[in-house]
Amino acid sequence: MQKTKFSANLGFLWTEKSLPDAIRAAHKAGFDAVECHWPYATPAADVASALAETGLHMLGLNTTRGDTTKGENGLSALPNRTDDARAAIDQAITYARATRTPNIHVMAGFAAGDHAAQTFAENLRYACTQAAPHGITILIEPLNPYDAPGYFLSSTDQAQAIIAELGAPNLKLMFDCYHVQLTQGDLTHRLSNLLPIIGHIQFASVPDRGAPDHGEVNYPHIFAHIQNLGYTAPLGAEYKPRGDTDATLGWLKTL
Repeated sequence: MQKTKFSANLGFLWTEKSLPDAIRAAHKAGFDAVECHWPYATPAADVASALAETGLHMLGLNTTRGDTTKGENGLSALPNRTDDARAAIDQAITYARATRTPNIHVMAGFAAGDHAAQTFAENLRYACTQAAPHGITILIEPLNPYDAPGYFLSSTDQAQAIIAELGAPNLKLMFDCYHVQLTQGDLTHRLSNLLPIIGHIQFASVPDRGAPDHGEVNYPHIFAHIQNLGYTAPLGAEYKPRGDTDATLGWLKTL
């Protein structure tokens, strides 16, 4: 069986380092790729240089959260914020092109109701249209109600319906095992059933969002199941290390 590949999410791992140095640390640790949350404070040229130096690929990045002083966590489902949401999408596409990043997670934000649903759909159509000429996939990710209460997108069922409604070939699901387990569970069957629309898979222990070598999810089983499904892209290690990141990486060998 082929070795499972892993991507280091630098939004949580090696956060004490600059983004280029975190890329170098991920390469030294043996990761196959990297991904990030909001890289915009770092010049894209510096990230591209570190990627070229290490031979790693940046798999994905997020659109900006908005005004974090007001508690915003994404803009694309917020009525009356369409201009800001599309500026964030344009910013993400520009950065992704400069760093050869193939996936952009368009963050919905805290919203509810029909107007929010319509707004999110319209902004996703815009994102898919703008991203398609550059070979970029748009991802949407359900977040659990413990970490993100009131987030517009909260289940894989909701995400699946949106993807079906829009019918854009470059709109996919970000399946985060941590969020899905806390919200819906049944990871094995959901991975099987949703595989055709999955664009990226992430993981962390449940319930503490730590390294995957403990908690209620049997990740050796999950990783083997993902391999058996024929999914070969790197899986995103989006967990919060307790202390030094390097001290938490024993799972890379044991799992």
